[in-house]
Amino acid sequence: MDDPILTIEEREAINSGRWFTSLSPSLRHDILRCAYVKRYKDGTLICARGEPPEEWIACAKGAVRVSSTSISGKLITLTYVEPGIWFGDVAILDGDRRTHDAYAHGETTILCVSKADFKKILATHAEFSEAMLRLHARRIRQLYGLVEDLNTLPLRARLAKQLLHLVRSYGVPSLSDAQEIRIGLQLAQEELAQLLGASRQRVNQELKAMEREEIIRIEPGGLVVRDRPTLLRIAESDH
Repeated sequence: MDDPILTIEEREAINSGRWFTSLSPSLRHDILRCAYVKRYKDGTLICARGEPPEEWIACAKGAVRVSSTSISGKLITLTYVEPGIWFGDVAILDGDRRTHDAYAHGETTILCVSKADFKKILATHAEFSEAMLRLHARRIRQLYGLVEDLNTLPLRARLAKQLLHLVRSYGVPSLSDAQEIRIGLQLAQEELAQLLGASRQRVNQELKAMEREEIIRIEPGGLVVRDRPTLLRIAESDH
């Protein structure tokens, strides 16, 4: 499913990424000049745990599900990489193998830079090293935040924060009601529960409660946020 050209929407997703936009025009140009496009159908493996790293990757469309498999064989979803986010650089930098599996979630487009080109850019642009440090520092902050939330916030607040994140990343305004926002990323309740470190049953109970309170609406195709201000209050109630 390779296609050498990004669509306008895919290119906008890459160029509007918060970290990527912080780079100088010359560095962005050199990255994009040697990058190539790959397209995947839903559920297709992009890279596997234990593989040597061959590419630095950015999501341009859809989502990349990062997961691992437990000793019992259960698939555990850790995160979803959204459009505009780069990943896969840690294994290139430390010379070790990939630590997790990455699958396409929905129709997904990724932009790739080969390991050789990544290292060439790193050697050519002094700015790139500092930019990678900023990227890794941001990831560490996010990781600490997730651990703190998991240990201090009730499930209802964690769920509200996750729904707000999904709205920011995948929100699609409703044509019938300007107050409603549909979450474009379709997640099964089991997948949502894994992101929250909770059971599917408990997440289902919280979703049903939010639906009764008219904060969200559960539809066969996904979730619709009806009352974003209330979600914000729930997410911030324990801070």
